[in-house]
Amino acid sequence: MTTSLPGGKATSIPLLGRDAEPTIFSLSSPERRAWSFRSTGLPEWTAEELVPAVHLAADPVELPEVSERDLVAHFTRLSHRQYSVDLGAYPLGSCTMKYNPKLCDDAASLPGLTNVHPAAPSALIQGWLELLVLLEESLCETTGMVAATLQPPAGAAGELCGLLLMRAWHEDRGRQRTKVIIPDSAHGTNPASVTLGGYETVTVPSD
Repeated sequence: MTTSLPGGKATSIPLLGRDAEPTIFSLSSPERRAWSFRSTGLPEWTAEELVPAVHLAADPVELPEVSERDLVAHFTRLSHRQYSVDLGAYPLGSCTMKYNPKLCDDAASLPGLTNVHPAAPSALIQGWLELLVLLEESLCETTGMVAATLQPPAGAAGELCGLLLMRAWHEDRGRQRTKVIIPDSAHGTNPASVTLGGYETVTVPSD
């Protein structure tokens, strides 16, 4: 007769787990290796030959020595205890911390997109620029805005960019604004962005 452990199948393991997972160091055993590379026949050098002595560790670095099986099992068990965007709604953060369709992730990982150098001349990245223009136009059509910017990344940089745009809009119309109202439950970057934008934070208590 067989019995199953509490928690059922691996896919139903509780997110927070039950027993504490041991550290990778506690699983270590001297001379145990996850993988050993075969000799290439190429010349070999020691760290002492390549690195100035001032940058070398004074004492040997004690790294965990574990088998591949123990290594994979350890981090897989830890991964089952994590809450992720694929398992449920995530209340904080920007679009980078929300669920994204896997097709979009695959498209964004295409070599033609990821291998472009930031300083590449515009003549060599016309496809990239076309994508950016199409995205800006789509955002404007969706939101009813007349212009959009892709300059800031998500998160606090986007907050600051939005605040600076609002500040410029008010100043262009001669309107003086000095305060920004945010709830006490707001993300920690919110008051920081307000300060960097030259405003004063007015905190409103939440219910």
